[in-house]
Amino acid sequence: MVADDVARALAEDLRDGDRTAALVPPDQRLATRVICRETAVLAGHPWFDETFRQLDADIRIEWSADEASALRPDQEVCRLEGPARALLSGERTALNFLQTLSGTATRAREYVDAVEGTGAIILDTRKTLPGLRLAQKYAVRCGGAQNHRIGLFDAILVKENHISAAGSITAAVAEALHLHADLLIEVEVETLAQLEEACSAGAQRALLDNFDLEGLRSAVADYKGRIGLEASGGITLETIRSVAETGVDYISTGDITKSVRATDFSMRFV
Repeated sequence: MVADDVARALAEDLRDGDRTAALVPPDQRLATRVICRETAVLAGHPWFDETFRQLDADIRIEWSADEASALRPDQEVCRLEGPARALLSGERTALNFLQTLSGTATRAREYVDAVEGTGAIILDTRKTLPGLRLAQKYAVRCGGAQNHRIGLFDAILVKENHISAAGSITAAVAEALHLHADLLIEVEVETLAQLEEACSAGAQRALLDNFDLEGLRSAVADYKGRIGLEASGGITLETIRSVAETGVDYISTGDITKSVRATDFSMRFV
């Protein structure tokens, strides 16, 4: 996965060569360091390392900050030494991975911290950057949150259109149990009546779509322990604490991955 991500990114940037790096003598070597300019959670070591490995295996990288660790402004995270051309050519690609994945991890940590002590588990969604789903899912874990399904293949989430096409929640869940009893079977519900049907049909989890706080409390009072309860829809960092305090088991939000703001890193030659 990592090698493929990096190969695509380098091909996009370099094509048949770095015209500017070619101005540097081929035998010149440089040393550089990477600085984080803001408070963040670090994620992306494997992608960063792989970028320079693919360009020149002679580049040496020494990390001074661990993956998933908290960073402070102006903290040095690593040092590199090696052929100047390869360092210059890989700088942007390596930093792109580091800033995007650290930004994802940082956002995930903000959500996890916001619900601390409630018992609610923060989940991501499939709303990821194209081509970087597994990378962002990895970064979410670095931030302390957990992954929902990776894609359409590793879990079943029955939504409104599936219910309409299948005829009912009961029919959809029955077919899911027949075909894929080994997978998580979850049903998106909009009412307590639908929640009852999903629970009775044998679903393991219910996605409580856009329930207000009163509705979430009612769902928890009647169904917690009988079926997993996941709140989703319109939840922000400002509102997530109140949602968690209703007692739901999970809270999923696409904001962790789709609205990611890149962490500010810079590479400085020394």
